[in-house]
Amino acid sequence: LFTADLGVATAESLLEAVRSRAKGKDAAAVRGVLREAIAEKLGRVQPQGEPLATRGSPHVVLVLGVNGSGKTTTIGKLAGRYARSGKTVVLGAGDTFRAAAVEQLKIWGERVGCDVIAAKQGSDPAAVAFDTVKAAIARKADVAIIDTAGRLQTKKPLMEELGKIHRILSRELPEAPHEALLVLDANTGQNAISQAELFTDVAKVTGLVLTKLDGTAKGGVIVGLPDRFGIPVKYVGVGEGVDDLRDFDASEFVAALFGEDA
Repeated sequence: LFTADLGVATAESLLEAVRSRAKGKDAAAVRGVLREAIAEKLGRVQPQGEPLATRGSPHVVLVLGVNGSGKTTTIGKLAGRYARSGKTVVLGAGDTFRAAAVEQLKIWGERVGCDVIAAKQGSDPAAVAFDTVKAAIARKADVAIIDTAGRLQTKKPLMEELGKIHRILSRELPEAPHEALLVLDANTGQNAISQAELFTDVAKVTGLVLTKLDGTAKGGVIVGLPDRFGIPVKYVGVGEGVDDLRDFDASEFVAALFGEDA
């Protein structure tokens, strides 16, 4: 447990459950108690309701995360899922500090058939977010998904930047953003927890996306997230393809973790 990226506090609480519920019992009973304890934790962050439900017109999704977490790829896959469900999507290239992020988003836009709103490198990200929502309203789009800068930085500039984006979006649409998804690379282990701490301090994160899970059995950090944050794990990324963004299913994850059929 301690080497599986669960984190010390989570590992300790699972061990305590085993001590109290399986004391003196055989290995099969210990395994059963451990499985049950992990399932209880993950059950608390199992998303409720329809995954692609929209609450606004347009439904505005802000996507957060550090560079390299799979943020832009996740946006492309999510846009593809919305598009396949019959919704029109506009993408906003709000990571204006990295030319590659803008180009990558444009490629995804072409791939899944979505318009992309972009500005020149170094432009104000809040202005791009504003233009994206304006364009989505003008085009009567169902969904606007906005990328944000993924620089690892101190809390204050990040707070100011995200605060400005929130203010500008809510001025245009009072309830926007309707969702703020934080993308975390499951392979970074406890670094993912540190990133979640930073972003949840500066933004109202409504859902988590765990990327680079080449199968649901990897990524023990998922088990540690409920204890710390209590935020639903909405999606898991399991590959590079447009269809490789899955709804998180706690029971399926636990079954895979223990080598069972879901």
